[in-house]
Amino acid sequence: MRIGPYQLSNQLIVAPMAGVTDQAFRNLCLRYGAALAVSEMLSSNPDVWDSDKSRVRMAHSGEEGIRSVQIAGADPDLMANAAQFNVEQGAHIIDINMGCPAKKVNKKLAGSALMQNPCLVKEILQAVVSAVDVPVSLKIRTGWDPDNRNGIQIAQIAQDCGIASLAVHGRTRQCMYKGFAEYDTIKAIKQNISIPVVANGDIDSPEKAKFVLDYTGADAVMIGRGAQGRPWIFKEIQYYLETGKKLAPIKAEEQRLIMLEHLNKLYELYGEYKGVRFARKHIGWYLNQEEQRQWRADFNRLETAVQQHSFVECYFEELV
Repeated sequence: MRIGPYQLSNQLIVAPMAGVTDQAFRNLCLRYGAALAVSEMLSSNPDVWDSDKSRVRMAHSGEEGIRSVQIAGADPDLMANAAQFNVEQGAHIIDINMGCPAKKVNKKLAGSALMQNPCLVKEILQAVVSAVDVPVSLKIRTGWDPDNRNGIQIAQIAQDCGIASLAVHGRTRQCMYKGFAEYDTIKAIKQNISIPVVANGDIDSPEKAKFVLDYTGADAVMIGRGAQGRPWIFKEIQYYLETGKKLAPIKAEEQRLIMLEHLNKLYELYGEYKGVRFARKHIGWYLNQEEQRQWRADFNRLETAVQQHSFVECYFEELV
């Protein structure tokens, strides 16, 4: 799959997830087989660019691989300016968010709320594509609600506006993340446009990835929640796509090293105080089994980097 001049090494992409796909997480996923990792969503409002949160999200120094930066907003001019600014900061690809279902984003008529207004969608896409000389990708949902699945219409607008690739989450905005993703709309979108299409939603295993690729005809799959606490899922999927066989489960020692490195990168990125707090959710995802409930609860009470490091070491000592 190609996005403009960029040839991806495989069909596996990390989905942009606010508060999750920071530089620490993206680099882990890239090392374990993802061809592309899209950054967390950045507001197109320049008034917030100087906040600590935005500065961290805009940091791409030392970034591995192709740098794809997602922007969100509902004003064509602000979106165009945000695209230009992020290209100046080192973005190789600009990704436009029209898939986020969060209320705080949709109440500003951004994210998936934009799918209600195809004319505004067209204005935004034209403005951003014209503003930068790098490829522009777009992420959408299948529609606003189950009675208004206009994904094909939005996809055709995107293609006409010069969008380089399109990612589609197999739910409407109203569905949020409930129920199951449906792939029929993604399949129909792929059949109606010629630009690359990326399928997203409920892809949490090698078998599911292969099924979605085969069923929809998509050029790639995008994985979000399935990679939380499991950045090596991309390696597992790629091995299965290449061989038809399942890769041996990751060994405890390798998982220990991954978790410790993840902790260190979080402290480095956010500082110890914030890094310790961000670590709680990430380690919670690594320890997501029912029998690990008490371990998660204990970890969430820790207040320092030293305590968190010691905890991970003790956990694996007991596991072995």
